Amino acid sequence: MPPPADDQPLTDVTWVHVFERDTPAGAVFMREDADIPLSRRPRERIVLRADGSAMILRAGPDDRLVESPAQWSRDAGDIVVRASGAAQSMRIIEQSADRLLVRMK
Repeated sequence: MPPPADDQPLTDVTWVHVFERDTPAGAVFMREDADIPLSRRPRERIVLRADGSAMILRAGPDDRLVESPAQWSRDAGDIVVRASGAAQSMRIIEQSADRLLVRMK
């Protein structure tokens, strides 16, 4: 089943954490093809898929990105991303076609 029209610009896109733009409200993620500054530390990434699955990519012990399978769903208007077997989740509290504002829970 295709995602609701509101979710289509968010799915099948790699979202990259641009920590330089974080605010007290949350972490800022931008589309991978945006003008993102270079960084010495690896940037966390999120990929939401239309079928409700997701992938979270974080730096491993050798700084290469390690994939963690996840699921996403809507909750009170926000998008919640939960990695398989992880207690922590991500809540996307603001979204546009080129920016996400995320709170870690």
